[in-house]
Amino acid sequence: MGSPYGLTDSITQSIMSATGRTVTAPTIPGHPPTIIFNAVQTSAPINPGNSGGALVLLSGYVVGIPTLTANDPQLGGPALGIGFAIPSNTVVNIGRQLIRTGKVTKSDRASLDISGETHVNSSSRPNGVTVVAARPGGAASDAGITAGDMIVGIAGKATLNVATLEGALIGYRPSETVKVKVLRKGNPRQFTVKLGSPTS
Repeated sequence: MGSPYGLTDSITQSIMSATGRTVTAPTIPGHPPTIIFNAVQTSAPINPGNSGGALVLLSGYVVGIPTLTANDPQLGGPALGIGFAIPSNTVVNIGRQLIRTGKVTKSDRASLDISGETHVNSSSRPNGVTVVAARPGGAASDAGITAGDMIVGIAGKATLNVATLEGALIGYRPSETVKVKVLRKGNPRQFTVKLGSPTS
């Protein structure tokens, strides 16, 4: 249910194809990708104005909140009949946190608990993520990673910039452990990090 293109109270019918999808929303330059875990896949058309509506069973149970569609890489536009909704339990969890504290204090997304920036080499090519700050008591800090270290790999995957670092963490959840390769003053080191959950 929603208001696609301003047409209020529009309702479409669909098949719920899958649950537990991990999808990445369009990336804003200079920002890490927005990742949705446990997304519900639906064939319902999701057009501008549908996002924020409700994906509802005939029984009245709210399954999720539609938020994005898959893109067809060949056509360069939305893929018909492939949309994704944030599951209702996630919405309730995040909503309660916002009401209680005014911010999200816990999510299903894994984090190193750092602020970082993409490092470029002498050829102006990205080659890692410099740790600007590691939150005290956070995942990276507890493992021994400090400001000034350059993260170059997660579980064997190269992390050339902030976006690829975030992408490498997609398959992990808070409290899982992962091997993180860093350069400290040019010397390679490896740390085992127990991942945290981002706060905002």
